[in-house]
Amino acid sequence: MNSEIRNLAPKEVWNMFADLNAVPRPSKKEERVIQFMVDFGKNLNLETFVDKVGNVIIKKPATKGFENRKTVVLQSHLDMVHQKNADTIFDFDKEGIKMKVEGDWVKAKGTTLGADNGLGVAAIMAVLASTEIEHPNLEALFTIDEETGMTGAMGLEGGILKGDILLNLDTEEDDEIGMGCAGGVDVIAKRTYAEEETPKNTSAFAISVKGLNGGHSGMDIIKGLGNANKIMNRILFDGFTNFGLRISEINGGSLRNAIPRESFAIITVDNISKEAFHFETTTLINNIKQEFLTIEPNLKVDIEAISSPKSVMDLGVQEGLLKSIYAALNGVYRMSPDIADLVETSNNIARVIVKDGAIKIGCLTRSSSETNKLDLANSLKSAFELSGFDVGFSGEYPGWQPNVNSEILDVVANLYEKLHGEKANVAACHAGLECGILGQNYPEMDMVSFGPTIRGAHSPDERANIPSTQKFWKFLIEILKNTPEK
Repeated sequence: MNSEIRNLAPKEVWNMFADLNAVPRPSKKEERVIQFMVDFGKNLNLETFVDKVGNVIIKKPATKGFENRKTVVLQSHLDMVHQKNADTIFDFDKEGIKMKVEGDWVKAKGTTLGADNGLGVAAIMAVLASTEIEHPNLEALFTIDEETGMTGAMGLEGGILKGDILLNLDTEEDDEIGMGCAGGVDVIAKRTYAEEETPKNTSAFAISVKGLNGGHSGMDIIKGLGNANKIMNRILFDGFTNFGLRISEINGGSLRNAIPRESFAIITVDNISKEAFHFETTTLINNIKQEFLTIEPNLKVDIEAISSPKSVMDLGVQEGLLKSIYAALNGVYRMSPDIADLVETSNNIARVIVKDGAIKIGCLTRSSSETNKLDLANSLKSAFELSGFDVGFSGEYPGWQPNVNSEILDVVANLYEKLHGEKANVAACHAGLECGILGQNYPEMDMVSFGPTIRGAHSPDERANIPSTQKFWKFLIEILKNTPEK
């Protein structure tokens, strides 16, 4: 199945990508891909080691004539987001990604592709394996757990790397050169509730919200895409307000950094209200579909009669749950006042779980402003605490402050214009790149980020552009040839 991928140009990159995608590599379960990278480096007779948290470092000496150039760190992360369509049977822990070519794009069959950040990893591997590419001394840094906490970058100790310049290969627009990014913090709300026996003379229904685009909760948040948790809450709130709906279970969303595509709930209503509830809810669903028609044409909401559950939530806690999710912001909080069209601060209500007497709501708040990040996090905290939730912050990581005097930024931007006859889009992004974290222990390291065009990251619609990957590869080779002298 992946043979057609191996014949794409540049073959050296796509073959490495196919090899990498044969290795399961979920976040926090990177043991196999770590060993894969160690074996790769040692088979090339290059200095290869693993640091105390699991990052892999491979060093390659400069080619002849480039010994006096500044040492370059090539950096990408090994883990990938695991998302699949509800009707796709796939075991991420055991299977390699199944890829296919559709026109100018490489996609996976019903799952995420892993181009984020697998194409960056593959490009670095191709550079390390090459005997023809000219380059200075190289340090390849393959970090772990970028997608679920950036613990690899956080755990990288100062002094391990000797490089002067870092090229992060984790940007998803091929005409963009990254010079800054947002930081983030997880806002987690929890509480317990009393389970009550399901009232008699009630009817039970399973409600499902499906078919949304999903996507990257940072880069795609500006698009105003549907959030399954918010849509489900709107339906449940309406049913509770008008018909006394009772909740038995909710399971919405999945990963913290993915816009929720699906949500499922089990509810009951009094038999006397059953027909009116169904009519009212169907009308509401049609209204919601109409609101999202242009950007979420595949949104599907189903209501199916089921057997009665054993229990439902305590009524007071249920009211607080629905009102707090309604009050909690999802989407863009503030646009950057300094950079046009850049989201400064946002929130993604990523996960809602209600089951067996416990509630857990997970949000990922992002901002390039540390003070506004805290402001929004406190706003969410307040909304949930008013309903009796215990709220904590975790997984906080800093943003990457732009350096307008960057030497490597000038080199890369000028090279782009020379190669393509137009200026690159030099910008900060509303995503969590590892540069900000790495810069804490390596404050003197000069950094930029770039990469091939990738669409739909963090969703089963993830796809990598083939001509863009060719463009990215040529750009990387030219940058390595033109790095500054010491």
